[in-house]
Amino acid sequence: MKEDILVNTTPQEVRVAVLLQGSVQEVHIDREATRGLVGNIYLGIVSRVLPGMQSAFIDIGLERAAFLHVADLWQSRSNSGILPIEKHLYEGQQLLVQVLKDPIGTKGARLTSQISIAGRLLVYLPQDPHVGVSQRIANDAERAQLRERLKALKPADDNGGYIIRTMAESARDEEFGADIAYLRRRWEQLLADSQAHASAGRHKSPKQLYAELGLAQRILRDLAGANTQSIVVDDRVTMDDMRQFCQTYMPALEQKLRLHEAERPLFDLNSVDNEITKALSRRVDLKSGGYLIIDQTEAMTTIDVNTGGFVGGRNFDDTVFKTNLEAAQSIARQLRLRNIGGIIIIDFIDMSLAEHRDHILAELRKAIQRDRTKATVNGFTSLGLVEMTRKRTRESLAHLLCEACEVCSGRGAVRTARTVCYEIMREVQREARQFNPREFRILASQNVIDLLLDEESQHLAMLGDAIGKPISLHVETLYHQEQYDIVLM
Repeated sequence: MKEDILVNTTPQEVRVAVLLQGSVQEVHIDREATRGLVGNIYLGIVSRVLPGMQSAFIDIGLERAAFLHVADLWQSRSNSGILPIEKHLYEGQQLLVQVLKDPIGTKGARLTSQISIAGRLLVYLPQDPHVGVSQRIANDAERAQLRERLKALKPADDNGGYIIRTMAESARDEEFGADIAYLRRRWEQLLADSQAHASAGRHKSPKQLYAELGLAQRILRDLAGANTQSIVVDDRVTMDDMRQFCQTYMPALEQKLRLHEAERPLFDLNSVDNEITKALSRRVDLKSGGYLIIDQTEAMTTIDVNTGGFVGGRNFDDTVFKTNLEAAQSIARQLRLRNIGGIIIIDFIDMSLAEHRDHILAELRKAIQRDRTKATVNGFTSLGLVEMTRKRTRESLAHLLCEACEVCSGRGAVRTARTVCYEIMREVQREARQFNPREFRILASQNVIDLLLDEESQHLAMLGDAIGKPISLHVETLYHQEQYDIVLM
């Protein structure tokens, strides 16, 4: 099926939507203020080595130190296995590293010292002579042929290796040659910049040597291909940059570029903003009347399937099966759209027939095959839940566009006004044992004060008699329901 790619550009961000038959499948957002770091290469400084964890923290100029595990330290590998990290690194050492994962939550960036530079058809491994082929190219004969073609085209003085990307399946030798030349030029420039930084006496400060392409160019390199019907861009400057990139690296894509000149905004015209808004909601309605509830937590994502108002089956088992079948297709799309990664637990509606469960698993596996990110369905557990994983490559849409509520701190709930009232009265009692003020003044939200003046007035009066002090109440309009202060007068 043919895809359409929409590119929306503003001075502060670039947004890309991938549409399949008019339905939004993926959303990518690159903000100037929070641009991703994956693929960037730095000359870092080792700030701390932790032998007990076989890891090190590397200063690459970010707010938090980045993390390097011994398994990602290319220098530690030998014929006898992986050598201890303390044998190779020491504090203050300069180290060439590349970002594997962006900082997520409280975790710093994840690093590797095995450098790779991505091109259109190939990924260059300047420190490793290995030649590999993408796992998405499944035909063994084709894999062997591609490997031999690349070895024949590789320059004699090139000691590096390459990984052949999926889009190289139908590439000509001239395209391979152009990609090899481009990647080697990038590596040589990177080494020259590194040496210049060191020779300038700046060996105590980190330096960025290479930055990944901007989102508009990455889309051309990584997403656009034979299945792409059109690439519609709503900014002339971005369009010119993308056209120039196409002319240099992928001429076949240039004819698919279109400039959006209609008065109505590009994302509005294709209902992309509406889909983004829906993707930030916990509830996803299904066409049949059923719905999903999606909850993302630090540890995992849970998805609950419900029949809702759907009663269209011939019997209960048929209704459940049809709802689960539609849910499996919707879940695969929601994982792509929301970019949910990590452990995912799906609670399908209980099915009594084993053949129905097998069919749902088959449908889910079929639906996730369209996903560019690796996902694995492990099957039903003894509790009737489906376990699956999806590779975490970048922040999810919710984490990118939302933040925890200041009132509930991300819990999704606040204490009731009555709960806060009782908490206040306990606090007044504690304060009365320690201090001897003339009066206690309670500052709280309107709901809490109203409850203290009405239903809880008797309990408040009893408290005042017990402590032998007057208690006055004052409404603070800017306080949320859980917020209060007790002032000793």
